[in-house]
Amino acid sequence: MRERFVTADAVYGLILYAALIGAVSDEESTACEVLFVSASSLLIFWGAHVFAGTITTHGEKAALGEAIRRSMRHSSGMLWAAILPSVGLLLGVLHLVSPDDAVSWALLTATVILGVLGYQAFAGRRSPVIVRILGGIGAALFGSVVIALNIAVH
Repeated sequence: MRERFVTADAVYGLILYAALIGAVSDEESTACEVLFVSASSLLIFWGAHVFAGTITTHGEKAALGEAIRRSMRHSSGMLWAAILPSVGLLLGVLHLVSPDDAVSWALLTATVILGVLGYQAFAGRRSPVIVRILGGIGAALFGSVVIALNIAVH
């Protein structure tokens, strides 16, 4: 499970997806628009990632079909990472919360996940609990800064 969900691709996908959500949302956006544009954009980035992985492993390392399968499996964390933040957006799509609240929930969820991943990274090194907590906070804060910078650029 760790191999699938706690990967560089998953962290990258989570930060990218949160940045897309933040960049797409504005006062006039519906939660459905934010979800559709963000998810579609993430799929496009994932496709580019699969393409890059296929190109770099095809040939000497693997046949084309195997290179595609390996690349899809390797980069699947980008897509898995979007599931939990999407739940907040789905609440907005179903009109259970306002579009602004849906976006806030999605971004908060992404930040919490980054914190958990940071905590887990230090737990894997058997660091003391306080270091794990500080590592989780640091990961969440750093991820939030990257998300905010990406939103500001777009």
